[in-house]
Amino acid sequence: MSASDDDVRKEALLTLTTELIKQGHPAEYAKYMAMAAIFQADLDLRNAQLSGLLQSLQSQDNAIYSQAIKVVEDIRQAFEHRTQQKS
Repeated sequence: MSASDDDVRKEALLTLTTELIKQGHPAEYAKYMAMAAIFQADLDLRNAQLSGLLQSLQSQDNAIYSQAIKVVEDIRQAFEHRTQQKS
């Protein structure tokens, strides 16, 4: 991540936090609410990117698409396994 990306993230957090405070949310919670909203938006973006990539692969090359689906599933299973071990 470049310094300008970091600046954009900081500005987005500050702007959203300020807006939440203006809406009447307590200042002590507004920053965390803004962080959660930004995090969720980032997750939504990543999901859209992955979905778009998989759709493109499916329409262009079914063999690569099948391999990509397997990689995605393997990552999901490994993540679930790591998460269960930490519990």
